[in-house]
Amino acid sequence: MTQTTPTGELATSNPTEMGATSLELPNIDFQNDHYPFCIVWTPIPILTWFFPFIGHMGICMSNGVIRDFAGSYFVSEDKMAFGRPARYLRLHPKYVEGGGFIWDESVSKASVLYGTRMHNLFCDNCHSHVATALCGMRYKHRTNWSMCILAFWMFFCGRYVGIKGFIKTWLPFLIVVAICGTLTYYQ
Repeated sequence: MTQTTPTGELATSNPTEMGATSLELPNIDFQNDHYPFCIVWTPIPILTWFFPFIGHMGICMSNGVIRDFAGSYFVSEDKMAFGRPARYLRLHPKYVEGGGFIWDESVSKASVLYGTRMHNLFCDNCHSHVATALCGMRYKHRTNWSMCILAFWMFFCGRYVGIKGFIKTWLPFLIVVAICGTLTYYQ
């Protein structure tokens, strides 16, 4: 289904038909956790409580289905390993040569590859899976996406999935800081 934008260009609402020049993105369905053309992030219990910039990451297909490297030899589909997304980063298929089709193909290829890999918290993890997908589609003509770039990008540019996402990310950290501050003060 195509529509005309205010500038007179054609925009499609069907993500599989989206070309490299389409301007309209499909809507995010927060209730069902479908985030078309997004990177999603959720806190990892205990680890994120002490380091709020560290979390679990996945990448979504054009239809919003989340793919995340959830553990050794396993890429989860539509159910993140550590719960519902707390943050998301909206990307655009216009930065992919081939648009939505190549986006989906790259996410699928990265998922198949990571389905054969051992998970390693420090060097071959969920962030690496997302980076591999972005490199495969040459997002923004780049092939040097890395877990560090993605962690910083999500931390500084990611949006919260409402107030619940913000609380889920920061409340445990603030409790840990308050406990440490209280213990330090009374010693």
